[in-house]
Amino acid sequence: MKRAVEKALVSLLLSVLVFATKTDLLAAPGEVIITHASMSTSAIPLWVAQRQNFFGKYGVKSKVVWVRGNPAQIATLASGDTQIAYGGATTALAAAVGGKELQMVASLSSRENLDLVARPGINSAKDLRGKRFGIQSIGGGVWKTATVWLEHFGMDEKRDNIQMIVIGDVTILSQALETGLIDATVVPGFLSRRLAEKGFVVLGRCEQTRLPSVGMTVLVEKPYLQQNMDTLQDVLKALIEGMVFITAPRNKPAVLETITKQFKLSDTAAAEGAYQDAFTLVRLEEYRKPYVSMDGLKILQRLMKSQNPRIGDIKVENLVDSSVLKKIDDSGFFERLYAEYKIK
Repeated sequence: MKRAVEKALVSLLLSVLVFATKTDLLAAPGEVIITHASMSTSAIPLWVAQRQNFFGKYGVKSKVVWVRGNPAQIATLASGDTQIAYGGATTALAAAVGGKELQMVASLSSRENLDLVARPGINSAKDLRGKRFGIQSIGGGVWKTATVWLEHFGMDEKRDNIQMIVIGDVTILSQALETGLIDATVVPGFLSRRLAEKGFVVLGRCEQTRLPSVGMTVLVEKPYLQQNMDTLQDVLKALIEGMVFITAPRNKPAVLETITKQFKLSDTAAAEGAYQDAFTLVRLEEYRKPYVSMDGLKILQRLMKSQNPRIGDIKVENLVDSSVLKKIDDSGFFERLYAEYKIK
Protein backbone atom coordinates (compact mmCIF):
# COMPACT_ATOMS: atom_id res chain seq x y z
CA MET A 1 0.00 0.00 0.00
CA LYS A 2 2.79 2.40 0.99
CA ARG A 3 4.60 1.67 -2.28
CA ALA A 4 1.44 2.43 -4.28
CA VAL A 5 0.94 5.72 -2.48
CA GLU A 6 4.58 6.70 -3.13
CA LYS A 7 4.18 5.93 -6.83
CA ALA A 8 0.98 7.98 -7.00
CA LEU A 9 2.69 10.94 -5.32
CA VAL A 10 5.64 10.75 -7.72
CA SER A 11 3.29 10.64 -10.71
CA LEU A 12 1.38 13.63 -9.35
CA LEU A 13 4.61 15.57 -8.80
CA LEU A 14 5.81 14.91 -12.34
CA SER A 15 2.42 15.94 -13.71
CA VAL A 16 2.61 19.22 -11.82
CA LEU A 17 6.17 19.85 -13.00
CA VAL A 18 5.25 19.18 -16.61
CA PHE A 19 2.07 21.27 -16.41
CA ALA A 20 4.01 24.20 -14.95
CA THR A 21 6.10 24.38 -18.12
CA LYS A 22 3.46 23.33 -20.65
CA THR A 23 3.00 26.71 -22.31
CA ASP A 24 6.72 26.87 -23.03
CA LEU A 25 6.77 23.31 -24.35
CA LEU A 26 4.54 23.95 -27.35
CA ALA A 27 6.88 23.28 -30.26
CA ALA A 28 6.45 24.81 -33.69
CA PRO A 29 6.70 22.39 -36.65
CA GLY A 30 10.27 21.11 -36.96
CA GLU A 31 11.34 22.84 -33.75
CA VAL A 32 13.68 21.18 -31.24
CA ILE A 33 13.03 22.01 -27.59
CA ILE A 34 16.07 21.91 -25.31
CA THR A 35 15.48 22.04 -21.55
CA HIS A 36 17.83 23.04 -18.78
CA ALA A 37 17.22 22.85 -15.04
CA SER A 38 20.21 24.88 -13.88
CA MET A 39 20.28 28.63 -13.33
CA SER A 40 24.05 28.56 -12.92
CA THR A 41 27.11 29.56 -14.92
CA SER A 42 27.14 26.04 -16.39
CA ALA A 43 24.12 27.05 -18.50
CA ILE A 44 25.86 30.06 -20.07
CA PRO A 45 27.21 28.19 -23.16
CA LEU A 46 23.64 27.05 -23.92
CA TRP A 47 22.26 30.58 -23.55
CA VAL A 48 25.06 32.00 -25.69
CA ALA A 49 24.41 29.41 -28.42
CA GLN A 50 20.75 30.41 -28.45
CA ARG A 51 21.24 34.19 -28.38
CA GLN A 52 23.97 34.12 -31.03
CA ASN A 53 21.76 31.90 -33.20
CA PHE A 54 24.38 29.17 -33.48
CA PHE A 55 21.57 26.61 -33.63
CA GLY A 56 20.23 28.47 -36.67
CA LYS A 57 23.74 28.63 -38.13
CA TYR A 58 23.78 24.83 -38.20
CA GLY A 59 20.21 24.51 -39.46
CA VAL A 60 18.39 23.78 -36.19
CA LYS A 61 15.14 25.53 -35.30
CA SER A 62 15.33 25.51 -31.51
CA LYS A 63 13.69 26.71 -28.32
CA VAL A 64 15.51 26.74 -24.96
CA VAL A 65 13.24 26.25 -21.93
CA TRP A 66 13.99 26.22 -18.22
CA VAL A 67 12.24 23.51 -16.18
CA ARG A 68 12.17 23.06 -12.43
CA GLY A 69 14.55 20.21 -11.63
CA ASN A 70 15.80 16.93 -13.06
CA PRO A 71 12.50 15.04 -12.65
CA ALA A 72 10.83 17.52 -15.00
CA GLN A 73 13.56 17.03 -17.60
CA ILE A 74 13.04 13.26 -17.47
CA ALA A 75 9.25 13.56 -17.56
CA THR A 76 9.16 15.94 -20.54
CA LEU A 77 11.58 13.79 -22.53
CA ALA A 78 9.53 10.68 -21.78
CA SER A 79 6.30 12.42 -22.83
CA GLY A 80 7.84 13.65 -26.09
CA ASP A 81 7.17 17.29 -25.18
CA THR A 82 10.91 17.97 -25.38
CA GLN A 83 13.69 16.36 -27.37
CA ILE A 84 16.98 17.25 -25.66
CA ALA A 85 17.96 17.84 -22.05
CA TYR A 86 20.94 20.00 -21.18
CA GLY A 87 21.48 18.57 -17.73
CA GLY A 88 23.67 16.74 -15.29
CA ALA A 89 24.71 13.11 -15.58
CA THR A 90 22.73 12.56 -12.38
CA THR A 91 19.59 12.94 -14.52
CA ALA A 92 20.56 9.98 -16.71
CA LEU A 93 21.37 7.77 -13.71
CA ALA A 94 18.10 8.65 -11.99
CA ALA A 95 16.18 7.92 -15.19
CA ALA A 96 17.92 4.55 -15.60
CA VAL A 97 16.74 3.46 -12.16
CA GLY A 98 13.21 4.31 -13.27
CA GLY A 99 13.57 2.11 -16.35
CA LYS A 100 14.14 4.91 -18.87
CA GLU A 101 17.13 4.83 -21.22
CA LEU A 102 18.55 8.29 -21.57
CA GLN A 103 21.74 8.52 -23.59
CA MET A 104 24.55 10.93 -22.80
CA VAL A 105 25.94 12.06 -26.14
CA ALA A 106 28.39 14.65 -24.80
CA SER A 107 29.74 16.13 -21.56
CA LEU A 108 30.62 19.81 -21.80
CA SER A 109 32.60 19.98 -18.57
CA SER A 110 34.98 17.62 -16.82
CA ARG A 111 35.25 19.31 -13.42
CA GLU A 112 33.01 20.60 -10.66
CA ASN A 113 32.14 24.27 -11.05
CA LEU A 114 30.62 25.33 -7.72
CA ASP A 115 32.47 26.70 -4.68
CA LEU A 116 31.89 25.47 -1.12
CA VAL A 117 30.79 28.36 1.12
CA ALA A 118 29.85 28.46 4.81
CA ARG A 119 28.55 31.00 7.30
CA PRO A 120 30.98 32.99 9.47
CA GLY A 121 32.38 30.89 12.31
CA ILE A 122 32.78 27.77 10.16
CA ASN A 123 36.47 27.95 9.32
CA SER A 124 37.17 24.43 8.03
CA ALA A 125 35.30 21.53 6.50
CA LYS A 126 35.58 19.70 9.84
CA ASP A 127 33.32 22.36 11.34
CA LEU A 128 30.48 21.17 9.08
CA ARG A 129 29.73 18.24 11.40
CA GLY A 130 26.10 18.38 12.44
CA LYS A 131 25.41 21.43 10.26
CA ARG A 132 22.67 22.23 7.71
CA PHE A 133 23.81 22.00 4.09
CA GLY A 134 21.56 23.56 1.45
CA ILE A 135 21.04 21.80 -1.90
CA GLN A 136 18.63 21.98 -4.84
CA SER A 137 17.44 18.35 -4.78
CA ILE A 138 18.55 15.01 -3.37
CA GLY A 139 20.60 13.23 -6.03
CA GLY A 140 20.76 16.31 -8.26
CA GLY A 141 23.76 18.21 -9.61
CA VAL A 142 24.13 20.59 -6.63
CA TRP A 143 23.91 17.65 -4.21
CA LYS A 144 26.53 15.84 -6.28
CA THR A 145 28.96 18.77 -6.13
CA ALA A 146 28.34 19.13 -2.39
CA THR A 147 29.10 15.44 -1.89
CA VAL A 148 32.29 15.65 -3.97
CA TRP A 149 33.53 18.60 -1.89
CA LEU A 150 32.74 16.79 1.36
CA GLU A 151 34.58 13.70 0.16
CA HIS A 152 37.52 15.86 -0.94
CA PHE A 153 37.82 17.12 2.64
CA GLY A 154 37.38 13.67 4.19
CA MET A 155 33.82 14.35 5.33
CA ASP A 156 30.75 12.13 5.00
CA GLU A 157 27.13 13.26 5.02
CA LYS A 158 25.84 10.38 7.18
CA ARG A 159 28.85 9.73 9.39
CA ASP A 160 29.25 13.41 10.21
CA ASN A 161 25.50 14.03 10.64
CA ILE A 162 25.39 16.71 7.93
CA GLN A 163 21.77 17.58 7.20
CA MET A 164 21.08 17.97 3.47
CA ILE A 165 18.20 20.44 3.19
CA VAL A 166 16.40 20.96 -0.14
CA ILE A 167 16.03 24.72 -0.71
CA GLY A 168 16.20 25.71 -4.38
CA ASP A 169 18.58 26.77 -7.14
CA VAL A 170 21.96 28.40 -6.47
CA THR A 171 20.55 31.93 -6.24
CA ILE A 172 18.05 30.86 -3.59
CA LEU A 173 20.75 28.85 -1.81
CA SER A 174 22.92 31.96 -1.61
CA GLN A 175 20.03 33.89 -0.08
CA ALA A 176 19.30 31.05 2.36
CA LEU A 177 22.90 31.14 3.56
CA GLU A 178 22.73 34.90 4.09
CA THR A 179 19.51 34.67 6.09
CA GLY A 180 20.83 31.86 8.31
CA LEU A 181 18.43 29.21 7.03
CA ILE A 182 21.41 26.97 6.25
CA ASP A 183 25.04 26.77 7.39
CA ALA A 184 26.75 25.88 4.12
CA THR A 185 26.11 25.32 0.43
CA VAL A 186 27.76 25.28 -3.01
CA VAL A 187 27.35 28.19 -5.44
CA PRO A 188 29.05 29.58 -8.58
CA GLY A 189 32.15 31.71 -8.12
CA PHE A 190 30.40 35.04 -8.73
CA LEU A 191 28.04 34.31 -5.82
CA SER A 192 30.77 32.93 -3.55
CA ARG A 193 32.85 36.06 -4.07
CA ARG A 194 29.87 38.25 -3.17
CA LEU A 195 29.28 36.15 -0.05
CA ALA A 196 32.98 36.38 0.87
CA GLU A 197 32.73 40.19 0.73
CA LYS A 198 29.97 39.93 3.34
CA GLY A 199 32.10 37.83 5.68
CA PHE A 200 31.11 34.31 4.62
CA VAL A 201 33.84 31.69 4.41
CA VAL A 202 34.83 30.08 1.09
CA LEU A 203 36.08 26.65 2.14
CA GLY A 204 36.77 25.44 -1.40
CA ARG A 205 37.21 27.17 -4.77
CA CYS A 206 36.60 25.05 -7.88
CA GLU A 207 39.01 27.21 -9.88
CA GLN A 208 41.88 26.27 -7.54
CA THR A 209 40.96 22.65 -6.85
CA ARG A 210 40.27 20.34 -9.76
CA LEU A 211 37.49 17.99 -8.73
CA PRO A 212 36.96 15.53 -11.63
CA SER A 213 33.35 15.22 -12.72
CA VAL A 214 30.95 14.49 -15.52
CA GLY A 215 29.45 17.95 -15.62
CA MET A 216 26.79 19.38 -17.90
CA THR A 217 25.74 16.75 -20.45
CA VAL A 218 23.52 16.53 -23.52
CA LEU A 219 20.82 13.90 -22.93
CA VAL A 220 18.31 12.31 -25.27
CA GLU A 221 16.11 9.25 -25.32
CA LYS A 222 17.57 6.33 -27.25
CA PRO A 223 14.92 6.26 -30.04
CA TYR A 224 15.43 9.99 -30.66
CA LEU A 225 19.18 9.44 -30.97
CA GLN A 226 18.70 6.64 -33.47
CA GLN A 227 16.31 8.67 -35.62
CA ASN A 228 17.88 12.14 -35.41
CA MET A 229 21.64 11.79 -35.55
CA ASP A 230 22.06 14.63 -38.05
CA THR A 231 20.04 17.03 -35.89
CA LEU A 232 22.03 16.04 -32.81
CA GLN A 233 25.27 16.68 -34.66
CA ASP A 234 24.10 20.19 -35.45
CA VAL A 235 22.94 20.82 -31.86
CA LEU A 236 26.32 19.72 -30.52
CA LYS A 237 28.15 21.93 -33.01
CA ALA A 238 26.12 24.92 -31.80
CA LEU A 239 26.85 24.16 -28.13
CA ILE A 240 30.55 23.64 -28.80
CA GLU A 241 30.71 26.95 -30.65
CA GLY A 242 28.88 28.56 -27.72
CA MET A 243 31.72 27.47 -25.44
CA VAL A 244 34.46 28.62 -27.82
CA PHE A 245 32.67 31.95 -28.39
CA ILE A 246 32.94 32.71 -24.65
CA THR A 247 36.75 32.41 -24.71
CA ALA A 248 37.29 35.11 -27.35
CA PRO A 249 37.80 38.44 -25.48
CA ARG A 250 36.15 40.41 -28.32
CA ASN A 251 32.89 38.60 -27.53
CA LYS A 252 32.77 39.73 -23.90
CA PRO A 253 30.03 42.39 -24.44
CA ALA A 254 27.73 39.82 -26.08
CA VAL A 255 28.35 37.26 -23.32
CA LEU A 256 27.73 39.90 -20.63
CA GLU A 257 24.46 40.84 -22.30
CA THR A 258 23.39 37.19 -22.24
CA ILE A 259 24.32 36.82 -18.57
CA THR A 260 22.51 40.01 -17.56
CA LYS A 261 19.35 38.94 -19.36
CA GLN A 262 19.27 35.33 -18.17
CA PHE A 263 20.14 36.03 -14.53
CA LYS A 264 18.05 39.24 -14.54
CA LEU A 265 21.03 41.11 -13.08
CA SER A 266 21.11 44.85 -12.54
CA ASP A 267 24.40 44.59 -10.64
CA THR A 268 27.19 45.05 -13.21
CA ALA A 269 29.80 43.68 -10.79
CA ALA A 270 27.81 40.45 -10.40
CA ALA A 271 27.46 40.15 -14.18
CA GLU A 272 31.20 40.69 -14.59
CA GLY A 273 31.83 38.01 -11.98
CA ALA A 274 29.58 35.52 -13.75
CA TYR A 275 31.36 36.28 -17.02
CA GLN A 276 34.76 35.63 -15.42
CA ASP A 277 33.46 32.34 -14.01
CA ALA A 278 32.22 31.17 -17.40
CA PHE A 279 35.38 32.35 -19.15
CA THR A 280 37.64 30.63 -16.61
CA LEU A 281 35.74 27.36 -16.52
CA VAL A 282 35.69 27.04 -20.30
CA ARG A 283 39.39 27.86 -20.54
CA LEU A 284 40.17 25.33 -17.80
CA GLU A 285 38.69 22.66 -20.07
CA GLU A 286 41.66 23.43 -22.38
CA TYR A 287 39.44 22.90 -25.42
CA ARG A 288 38.78 19.32 -24.38
CA LYS A 289 36.62 17.51 -26.90
CA PRO A 290 33.39 16.84 -24.97
CA TYR A 291 33.46 13.07 -24.73
CA VAL A 292 31.87 11.63 -21.59
CA SER A 293 34.48 10.39 -19.10
CA MET A 294 33.71 6.84 -18.02
CA ASP A 295 35.95 7.24 -14.96
CA GLY A 296 34.03 10.36 -13.94
CA LEU A 297 30.73 8.57 -14.50
CA LYS A 298 31.77 5.68 -12.28
CA ILE A 299 32.74 8.11 -9.52
CA LEU A 300 29.30 9.69 -9.80
CA GLN A 301 27.64 6.27 -9.69
CA ARG A 302 29.53 5.43 -6.48
CA LEU A 303 28.38 8.66 -4.85
CA MET A 304 24.76 8.32 -5.93
CA LYS A 305 24.31 4.72 -4.83
CA SER A 306 24.63 5.89 -1.21
CA GLN A 307 21.20 7.50 -1.77
CA ASN A 308 19.79 4.71 -3.93
CA PRO A 309 21.56 1.29 -3.91
CA ARG A 310 19.86 0.37 -7.21
CA ILE A 311 22.08 2.92 -8.97
CA GLY A 312 25.00 0.63 -8.19
CA ASP A 313 23.47 -2.06 -10.43
CA ILE A 314 23.42 0.15 -13.54
CA LYS A 315 25.92 -0.55 -16.32
CA VAL A 316 26.99 3.03 -16.87
CA GLU A 317 28.62 2.12 -20.19
CA ASN A 318 25.10 1.63 -21.58
CA LEU A 319 24.20 5.25 -20.80
CA VAL A 320 26.83 6.75 -23.10
CA ASP A 321 26.74 6.98 -26.89
CA SER A 322 29.67 8.85 -28.44
CA SER A 323 28.78 8.09 -32.05
CA VAL A 324 27.41 11.57 -32.81
CA LEU A 325 30.39 13.32 -31.26
CA LYS A 326 32.82 11.01 -33.04
CA LYS A 327 31.29 11.92 -36.40
CA ILE A 328 31.81 15.59 -35.58
CA ASP A 329 35.37 14.90 -34.47
CA ASP A 330 36.22 12.82 -37.55
CA SER A 331 34.88 15.55 -39.84
CA GLY A 332 37.56 18.00 -38.67
CA PHE A 333 34.96 20.35 -37.12
CA PHE A 334 37.07 21.18 -34.06
CA GLU A 335 40.07 22.15 -36.13
CA ARG A 336 37.96 24.36 -38.43
CA LEU A 337 36.22 26.02 -35.49
CA TYR A 338 39.47 26.76 -33.68
CA ALA A 339 40.89 28.22 -36.88
CA GLU A 340 37.78 30.44 -37.26
CA TYR A 341 38.25 31.77 -33.72
CA LYS A 342 42.05 31.94 -34.13
CA ILE A 343 42.72 29.43 -31.36
CA LYS A 344 45.98 27.55 -31.55
